[in-house]
Amino acid sequence: QVQLVESGGGLVQAGGSLRLSCAASGRTFSTYVMGWFRQAPGKEREFVASISRSGANRYYADSVKGRFTCSRDNAKNTMYLQMNSLKPEDTAVYYCAADLAGTDSAYRRELLYDYWGQGTQVTVSS
Repeated sequence: QVQLVESGGGLVQAGGSLRLSCAASGRTFSTYVMGWFRQAPGKEREFVASISRSGANRYYADSVKGRFTCSRDNAKNTMYLQMNSLKPEDTAVYYCAADLAGTDSAYRRELLYDYWGQGTQVTVSS
């Protein structure tokens, strides 16, 4: 089992940047595929990015491709989401998620992730 804690959210102007972190408990972080999801007010939670166990494979939503970068440091049990060129439509609560993975793949299906953090608010003003 793994516990996840997000941090790094806040208020930023459009065009600005933020870096989110997701710290995981336990000593088996490198066996989990990790993902970022977000939920805007009045909308369903949606996929943002995912990264495989080794970090070699990454998968992004079209809406963030080229602006967001997902990475991980297995020695620090931490995943990151670097968000650049932020837009007001990026405003949401951002969640990290984990799934015990049998292969070094990244995937977007929310139902496949078993563990979730509490979320961190990101607000982008226009």
